[in-house]
Amino acid sequence: MSQSLVTVAYIGAAILFILSLGGLSHPESSRRGNLLGMVGMALAVLATVFGPRVGSAGIAWIVGALVVGGSIGLYAAKVVKMTQMPELIALMHSLVGLAACIVGFASYVDTSLQLQGTEKTIHEVEIYIGILIGAITFSGSLIAFGKLNGKIGGKPLLLPARHWLNLVALLLVIWFGKQFLVAHDVQAGMLPLIVMAAIALLLGVHMVMAIGGADMPVVVSMLNSYSGWAAAATGFMLGNDLLIVTGALVGSSGAILSYIMCNAMNRNFISVIAGGFGSGGGKPAKKGEVAEPQGEVVPVSSAETAELLRDAKSVIIVPGYGMAVAQAQHTVYEITQTLRERGVNVRFGIHPVAGRMPGHMNVLLAEAKVPYDIVMEMDEINEDFPDTDVAMVIGANDIVNPSALDDPSSPIAGMPVLQVWKAKTSIVMKRSMASGYAGVDNPLFYKDNNRMLFGDAKKMLDEVLVALKS
Repeated sequence: MSQSLVTVAYIGAAILFILSLGGLSHPESSRRGNLLGMVGMALAVLATVFGPRVGSAGIAWIVGALVVGGSIGLYAAKVVKMTQMPELIALMHSLVGLAACIVGFASYVDTSLQLQGTEKTIHEVEIYIGILIGAITFSGSLIAFGKLNGKIGGKPLLLPARHWLNLVALLLVIWFGKQFLVAHDVQAGMLPLIVMAAIALLLGVHMVMAIGGADMPVVVSMLNSYSGWAAAATGFMLGNDLLIVTGALVGSSGAILSYIMCNAMNRNFISVIAGGFGSGGGKPAKKGEVAEPQGEVVPVSSAETAELLRDAKSVIIVPGYGMAVAQAQHTVYEITQTLRERGVNVRFGIHPVAGRMPGHMNVLLAEAKVPYDIVMEMDEINEDFPDTDVAMVIGANDIVNPSALDDPSSPIAGMPVLQVWKAKTSIVMKRSMASGYAGVDNPLFYKDNNRMLFGDAKKMLDEVLVALKS
């Protein structure tokens, strides 16, 4: 395949990637967006493999790598549960960062490149920045993976003078960068490059460890952006235009999504990176720790819940991570269908940071065939709670916490939440009175119009469904 044909294929792939991002902006077009993205990636890979820069001897190695990697990806797609998707995505981001580091070191020791003067300096700057971003992405994504799957606690790790530590690390990176650029040979430049990579790895760990559990959806989006910039840096190192364009698309879209999610949480991006969410306004509970009683809770049975739903004219369901863990979305869909057949107006209220990754709840509901037109964003539905008979919260906690609006000293003060307590009756489904992922107590549980349905969400909802149909 000639270089001209490769360029045309790259342009086509870039257009397909842009159309893919456009399709992913709405649930109804997301399938088409995914398909366009897959076609674009297949076109890009084929054009690269059969292009003039890959010799016949290298094709066998590339095909072998594609088979191995594709098999692992296919296996992961089949065995990973929907609840494990956030940590899988974080793990994939780490691989992008690792790839950027490996390509950076390989490019530096590549003797086939005989660059001089300004070209040599520019290439070394590309290598240095690529390894820096890649190392931060790699280690930060691994920590995010640990936090998302519970191996690392969601509480932020706040070291003394942590901001000064980050500043010192940044200054060291700049100083070693200067040493790297003035090195006369590869051997002399390798030491500052390795030291910088080690500092970047520690910086990635420190940055994500300092971020609290409630900010993890933003972290996933942020790491997505980092992985994009790492890919773009790799494209500069390899002289691959498509990789530069694709990395820039991923990096910019991830940054925009992070900004949107920060706005939804009434937080700025810098404060998320600085960490500490859930560390102020009193002592946050540890994950799974039972909060001190703030009043009397009113438990409710499955049969009573079904009766409340049956008598309601308007119902809003607020799904959370508990629904994902219990895999209860299909039962939720059946309950929704049953109520709608009875003439009940059923809708879903989705908080932008519900779950553990952007759009987590939307994906689960789409999987269960819940109609898109009744799935509403927080801003679209918040004003309707006062006119709602029953607001049913399934495994959510922090996103329905009235302290965000009522208590200026709360760690989540100012964070927009779904105001379910304004409904005539709110029903919260939880396994226990344990605090949420952010470790913040929730006064909603003790309000006069609130009822608590304790137990596994799937089991309880199955009982509600049986009671509704009987």
